[in-house]
Amino acid sequence: MNGDHLDDSLDIVRAAGHPTATSATMTDLDTEVGVWSAVVDGQEVEVRVPWPGGPLTERPQLRVAVVKIHEEAREKLGLPPVAPH
Repeated sequence: MNGDHLDDSLDIVRAAGHPTATSATMTDLDTEVGVWSAVVDGQEVEVRVPWPGGPLTERPQLRVAVVKIHEEAREKLGLPPVAPH
């Protein structure tokens, strides 16, 4: 989720209630949430975003959940969908 997905992380954090975030990196996850470290107004904050559809029970669900969170974030922010890669 990092490296080539920094902009995706920033979209997710901004849509999760931190529209002034200037950077975001996924730092952790569990069955309930993804966790991002973000810089918001010059301060580092932790942002916890619940997985859509509830808790994850199997590893393959993770990629699907992150993609879904990102798609929902872009829609909420009024941004166009990203072409699949």
